[in-house]
Amino acid sequence: MGRDAQRVMIAVGKAVGEIVKKTLGPRGSDVMLVSELGDIVITNDGATILTEMNTDHPAAKILVEVAKTQDKEVGDGTTTSVVLAGELLGGAEGLLDKDIHSSTILRGYKLAASRSLEKVKEIAKKVTVEDTKTLQKIAAVSMGSKSVGVGESKDHLANIVVSAVTQVAEKKDGKLVIDQDLIKIEKKSGGRIEDTSLIQGVLIDKEIVHPGMPKTVTNAKLILLDTSLEIEKTETDAKIEITDPSQLGAFLAQEEKMLKEMVEKVEKTGASVIFCQKGIDDVAQHYLAKKGIVAVRRVKRSDMEKLARATGARIVTMLNDLSPKDLGNAGQIEERKVAGEAMVFVEKCKDPKSVTILVRASTDHVVNEGERAIRDGIGAVSSAVEEGLYVYGGGATEIELAHDLRDYATKVGGREQLAILAFADALEAIPRALAESSGMDSIDTLVSLRNKHKTKEGVAMGVNVYDAKIDSMEKCNVIEPAKVKEQAIMSASEAAEMLLRISDMISARPRPPAMPGAGGMGGMGDY
Repeated sequence: MGRDAQRVMIAVGKAVGEIVKKTLGPRGSDVMLVSELGDIVITNDGATILTEMNTDHPAAKILVEVAKTQDKEVGDGTTTSVVLAGELLGGAEGLLDKDIHSSTILRGYKLAASRSLEKVKEIAKKVTVEDTKTLQKIAAVSMGSKSVGVGESKDHLANIVVSAVTQVAEKKDGKLVIDQDLIKIEKKSGGRIEDTSLIQGVLIDKEIVHPGMPKTVTNAKLILLDTSLEIEKTETDAKIEITDPSQLGAFLAQEEKMLKEMVEKVEKTGASVIFCQKGIDDVAQHYLAKKGIVAVRRVKRSDMEKLARATGARIVTMLNDLSPKDLGNAGQIEERKVAGEAMVFVEKCKDPKSVTILVRASTDHVVNEGERAIRDGIGAVSSAVEEGLYVYGGGATEIELAHDLRDYATKVGGREQLAILAFADALEAIPRALAESSGMDSIDTLVSLRNKHKTKEGVAMGVNVYDAKIDSMEKCNVIEPAKVKEQAIMSASEAAEMLLRISDMISARPRPPAMPGAGGMGGMGDY
């Protein structure tokens, strides 16, 4: 029974790896995902394919987790990690057929993974945040596998991604840190991918609340309110009895007076624009419009935080605490229509620590693929900047690691060397897949690459998929962050090891639903 469960795990893992292998590289094919509701997603992004794919088998779900981890940690290399995991399982299957115990395979895989990570560091080259040309090459390679990342659009998007990442980069404890959440991505269909732009500030998907307010404000002083400009209801139920018409007039007049005072408090600070997280009463809107103050309401909390980072404003929760010190600055705030929808552009901010990329393309499907390409690019450039290392792409690094592992296997000896050799073969699946997708003979390509990598000068030799030949990746500007390779090796080897350890698959009984209020029964779980 144990061997059967193991075989099933391996078979499922290999199948998932084969599905995404065809999408690897710039010449990789796309996959159409159709949901039960008929929604369509067309992509070759490994993380998207695996996340959207209807997978019920536990082994497949583990490989989906591999892709998610890779995506979360480095933002790129999801396909590589899953293909590598599938190949490692396939290599283990061959060794199991030769009666080599799974524990021996696991020891060999651990040694091979550790050695590969050391070798990546050894062959990696340094890059800094100031080296924008190298970073643009990294971004272009990362986005090159997407249908939008071709031709002039690839260079245009790469330039935007590098500008965005370098803008939000901050030094903490002597290290550069990039919070990718500070790069907001907005997408609107109805243009060309070349219309995608970087906004030095924040784009708010809202409109100015009152038609009488200016649509453009230059050298704007803005205030961020986490409180409403409305007469708030009492927290307890209350009833006001009015017995005389004059009482109603006095009541309404008092409400109006209170709203007018709120607006005056805002005006005293010198603010010309208000972004409010909550509501703004119609009367307050009227008074704000009369004073020429622009207001935007119901702004998301995440957007408020980005506005604070971009403009230097403080988020204020009480009107009585308002002061000119809370104001932020923006070169221009303007309401524009994008694809028929009004949006507020907060731009031309001085050294903003939050920026926005507005993705444009002809249809929703292309816009979504553009967003995925940009997220990959941001992840790749961020990884390169944070670790400060890059390696050659196009399968060059994998071939170099495989060549090193074959030498290392003879030094290790014993049965573990067979597992190390299987690990080396698994790494070669990446250049093999690239060769196949470009129409090259995969066996001839691998043999030729192995010979090239026997010399020190051959470390940069990989698969030039555009010209369907073996070429120097340094000359072709095909480079990738070292962190992407390291994470792919770690994630793939750990997932393969986890699945190879499984001896039986048993159906677990469903957990009983939690009793309401059970959390309050202190200590009852001990009895």
